[in-house]
Amino acid sequence: MSKRDELIEKYAEDIKSKFGQTPDMDLLTKVAVGLGPAIYNLDASKVSGSDEKELETVKNNFLVKKLGLAETPALMESINSVIDAYGKSEKNKHRAVIYYMLTKHFGKESVYN
Repeated sequence: MSKRDELIEKYAEDIKSKFGQTPDMDLLTKVAVGLGPAIYNLDASKVSGSDEKELETVKNNFLVKKLGLAETPALMESINSVIDAYGKSEKNKHRAVIYYMLTKHFGKESVYN
């Protein structure tokens, strides 16, 4: 099993255990591949739920630029709801999982087709 496949399995387990959902493995794989080499970098592969600057980056670079959503206060509310569901105390909030959950939340799976 490749390193990427191992990481995707870890992300799938987080989605099952933290969010109580069965992941769409095809979409999860596409989200992980879309993140490129960032998934292999310890710092870049995680999202700090308490760092406002980082959450703004998720909003601007992912939700607005990648998913094509309009800038509204609802975007940050959605990010915070995913962070809360992941668990504020969870130190390893994987970027791929957060991006996957936001993609599902906004029904933007077509971006990865």
